[in-house]
Amino acid sequence: MSTAVDNPYLRDAVMTATPEQLQLMLYDGAIRFALQARDAIEKKDYETSYLRLTRAQHIILEMQNGLNYEVNRPLCERMAAIYNFLYRKLIDANINRNVQDIDDALKVLHVERETWQILVDKVSKMRGGGQSDPQPTTNETDEQPVGFSAQC
Repeated sequence: MSTAVDNPYLRDAVMTATPEQLQLMLYDGAIRFALQARDAIEKKDYETSYLRLTRAQHIILEMQNGLNYEVNRPLCERMAAIYNFLYRKLIDANINRNVQDIDDALKVLHVERETWQILVDKVSKMRGGGQSDPQPTTNETDEQPVGFSAQC
């Protein structure tokens, strides 16, 4: 299994990304792993679905643990509720092998990702340009996205 350190593209992408882009990368990773888990459940490959859902859960936990309540407590509380919902749906999908739970989580993940993309675009314009939509930074099976602590 490859690690993030072994992939120079990934290392460079993470090291040069803004905090907003790093958060976007986390959403991309959670979405990618959830989709892979969904496909695995449909193929009755429960080991792969477990592994992919677990990775998506870890990403959600990383985002939740990175909330900074000192910056904006009400916003962080709302984000924590969203992350709790996502985490619970991914756990339910893992336990029940239910694609509907994954679909429910994916709907929210896509909306949150779109919101972050808008934020990245606006911040990028304010800073005077730059790449606003980072390409996925992990391969589909082996590498886990690098964690990032989100600031509310």
